[in-house]
Amino acid sequence: MMCNGDGLMSSTVSSSPLPAVTNLHVDSVTFQPSVKSPASSNPLFLGGAGVRGLEIQGNFVVFTVIGVYLEANAITSLSVKWKGKTTEELTESIPFFREIVTGGFEKFIKVTMKLPLTGQQYSEKVTENCVAIWKSLGIYTDSEAKAVERFLEIFKDQTFPPGASILFALSPNGSLTIAFSKDDDIPETGKAVIENKLLAEAVLESIIGKKGVSPGTRLSMAERLAQLMKENKVVEEEACDPSLGDKLAKEN
Repeated sequence: MMCNGDGLMSSTVSSSPLPAVTNLHVDSVTFQPSVKSPASSNPLFLGGAGVRGLEIQGNFVVFTVIGVYLEANAITSLSVKWKGKTTEELTESIPFFREIVTGGFEKFIKVTMKLPLTGQQYSEKVTENCVAIWKSLGIYTDSEAKAVERFLEIFKDQTFPPGASILFALSPNGSLTIAFSKDDDIPETGKAVIENKLLAEAVLESIIGKKGVSPGTRLSMAERLAQLMKENKVVEEEACDPSLGDKLAKEN
């Protein structure tokens, strides 16, 4: 970002550079440090990753591995309230993850299969979780019911063998772009778009929220974001100090 002569932010500048993060290896699945969103082509950084599984007859069975990516300006946005908090504090904070879910920055979710699933199996479970979230908040309307029908329709004829991925891009304006990949590649465009902000948010909430299906992803994000916020120097504020130009002029 840059400033105009009055020391105010100019909206004509490109987004912040991506933070330098490493890739993550989770249950033999590797998530790259950054990806390009199939909804906008914007570069996004890896915010965290973890598994989704269930305890079955005394054994923990992993069904999917999930990576969550965020737009670079998420760090500055989250830092305002959460900078300085520990990993433990963030992990236990419902408001922190609600702010990630509802924040005005792009998010991207990559769900990679460890066991085969049909589109019907996956979509029915996701929408069941979404509807439960909406009903608990008292915000389930006809609009959401129609969005759920559309979601189920998109997945109806899909099958996902091990290694295949389901991709969700959540735009700040509330649209949910859905894409599919049979390997590690991320397509340049989505298969379908659903214009429903609550559905887009609920998909992410169902993963990292209070009762999310992947506590590991939640912990991973808390750990990584705590560190990134700690390192965030908020250079925009320094650059937009109207007195800074005067100081430099006097020194030169």
